[in-house]
Amino acid sequence: MTGHDYVTEADRALEETYEEPMSLAAYVDRIFANPSIASHASKYLLEAIEAAGTRTVVEEGEEKERYRFFDDPHNDGEHAILGNTEVLNGFVDDLRSIAAGRAKDEKIIWFEGPTATGKSELKRCLVNGLREYSKTADGRRYTVEWNVTTAEASERGLSYGGDATAADDQNWYESPVQAHPLSVFPQEVREDLLAQLNDGLDDHVPVQVDAQLDPFSREAYDFLEERYRREGEEALFSAITDENHLRVKNYVVDVGQGVGVLHSEDDGRPKERLVGSWMHGMLQELDSRGRKNPQAFSYDGVLSQGNGVLTIVEDAAQHADLLQKLLNVPDEQSVKLDKGIGMDVDTQMLIISNPDLEAQLNQHADRNGMDPLKALKRRLDKHRFGYLTNLSLETELIRRELTNETEVWEAGSYDELAERIREPVTVTVKDRDGETRVQEFAPHAIESAALYAVVTRLDEEDLPNGLDLVDKALIYDQGYLQEGDTRREKDEFDFDDDGNDGDHGVPVTYTRDTLAELLQSDRDRHHTDLSVEDVVMPRDVLNAMVEGLADAPVFSTNERSEFENRVVPVKNYIYDQQESDVIEAIMHDKRVDEETVAEYVEHVYAWETDEPLHNDRGERVEPDPLKMKLFEIEHLGRFSEDEYEGNLPRESVRNFRREKVITSLNRHAWEHRNEDFSVEDVDLTAIPVIKTVLESHDWDDVERTFEDFDPRQWDDPPSGTETAAVKEDTIETMVSLFGYTEASAELTSRHVMGQVSYRWD
Repeated sequence: MTGHDYVTEADRALEETYEEPMSLAAYVDRIFANPSIASHASKYLLEAIEAAGTRTVVEEGEEKERYRFFDDPHNDGEHAILGNTEVLNGFVDDLRSIAAGRAKDEKIIWFEGPTATGKSELKRCLVNGLREYSKTADGRRYTVEWNVTTAEASERGLSYGGDATAADDQNWYESPVQAHPLSVFPQEVREDLLAQLNDGLDDHVPVQVDAQLDPFSREAYDFLEERYRREGEEALFSAITDENHLRVKNYVVDVGQGVGVLHSEDDGRPKERLVGSWMHGMLQELDSRGRKNPQAFSYDGVLSQGNGVLTIVEDAAQHADLLQKLLNVPDEQSVKLDKGIGMDVDTQMLIISNPDLEAQLNQHADRNGMDPLKALKRRLDKHRFGYLTNLSLETELIRRELTNETEVWEAGSYDELAERIREPVTVTVKDRDGETRVQEFAPHAIESAALYAVVTRLDEEDLPNGLDLVDKALIYDQGYLQEGDTRREKDEFDFDDDGNDGDHGVPVTYTRDTLAELLQSDRDRHHTDLSVEDVVMPRDVLNAMVEGLADAPVFSTNERSEFENRVVPVKNYIYDQQESDVIEAIMHDKRVDEETVAEYVEHVYAWETDEPLHNDRGERVEPDPLKMKLFEIEHLGRFSEDEYEGNLPRESVRNFRREKVITSLNRHAWEHRNEDFSVEDVDLTAIPVIKTVLESHDWDDVERTFEDFDPRQWDDPPSGTETAAVKEDTIETMVSLFGYTEASAELTSRHVMGQVSYRWD
């Protein structure tokens, strides 16, 4: 496109965002056609969240519905809040109660949690989501603007200073606190209007507009009322709200206009931070009948900016002195600019803090009923963010921290997520001499960092016998644990729902900094004979994370000791994954084809039912004892000749066929009982033992298949040997199918073979 095309496209985007100002009557007609545009603050925030829809996720081993709003969809996921879905759902539930006026309407919503748990992302996500929602037809937000320049020149004009002499756009002044258009109506008229509007709503949350005009707008209203009353105008309200004096305009919600954010570094007296400050020089210029003129007020306080939608106090421990000043705001929905001038506010209040705020709030807890902060604590509705306890989410978060990736991971099955978890990551870094180079985190390297971080965050007090923290992490991530042929669902484990999972542990900032230092390291990590990208291996990552604990001030002595002890099961698990990759690459061309597996299943099914059946090719299948025996010995590797009498199975084999194969087939038949069921309809990979045959091998398979293979020769195998041929094929398969580079495949396979050599017969 040309430059002109881009400008035209931008024009079109703005045209869809903004509307021409309208009369008050036209606005009323508009809200009866689309009531959502008149929503009060908490209802508007709720509608923005719900408008984005939901999706299903698995967290802590359980399926949950997650609001897509918190994935930051309008910003391509840049500030998505990963995890904490249950906490966010609780927030939305409370918001629904507040919006409906059923309960908690006096509450201040409080998000608390340790550092690097997503609290700052929550603020950005809310701002992004509200901004984009306000650009949609259902999310339009409106306020009023005034023009009183039709008064005589001797009369007082409405402005922030200077002479008002013309009735053009420069003399229109918008409400500085986003006053709701319905607040212009007298209270009794507004109540009737809202009653009629809510009668037609299917929504369980009625529209509520209780606020009076803001002081700035009240000055304009009173001035026009006085003028037209002097002139004897009978239709006084119509004259005041005539299109020449009052217009309803839409605005895009953003920080400063509908969203107020009080940052940790903001200072000033409490009144300034809350609502703004007087501009003393203008008080002398603007007459207001012997009192301070609200036109001479700077409405830059957090409540003024957030009026109409949302008020956020960030790092609330830095503004603890303000919290008591906010006590009556949710109750009375009003604040004072000055002793004589009050202002109604309609805003959803939300504070964000680290755990240090709770320590401040509890400083007088031992006084029991005499605690001066008791009233404040009663009004705080706490939602606690914790560290992520899902391996896939932590992996996604680390990748975000290291790269510019912002995509939110969604997958149709856990197998898809598992592929993303193990993926390598390449990063371009600049050396001290200014040269750039590409470095690779090998497959499983980011996974190892994420798994170790998650393991440090899990409570080991509720571990069932036989499980370690890695098992618990896997259950939390995928919802089950696969133990050989047996799959155990999360609800079979007695984990403590009120445990300390996610309360403490290694934060992602520590992981990010450790990995960044590894990228910048100039040391030769492995072998000088590799002239390709420098490779960071999983063991590099885990060693660096453990070594760095001693110098990291964020950890206590007890935490360092505890975290150091938790790395061993992680190393073992990651090695198992690397070993599996190498074995599967070696055996890739030797794996059993699905037709052979299907034939075995058909014969077992015919054997159990004691009658022939027909396969999908229409062929009559008679159970063949020899074929079943050979499959079970050679491919399954589970049985020996001793477990058969000739070709007939002994009890152990018969039990295996019934419990591991037939039971899975019957389960599949039950799940598809409303369909025409036949063996050929079965997804063989749904049968755990068959999935094992199709997808996994062990060193016995390797030894049986390659009789002259010797892992001790792997680093430099003699030319022409079977080991050399196997290595060449293995490296090629790891690169082409498993996502490795040649360097990471070489290093990973060397590491695995080095361990295997010790136990090779």
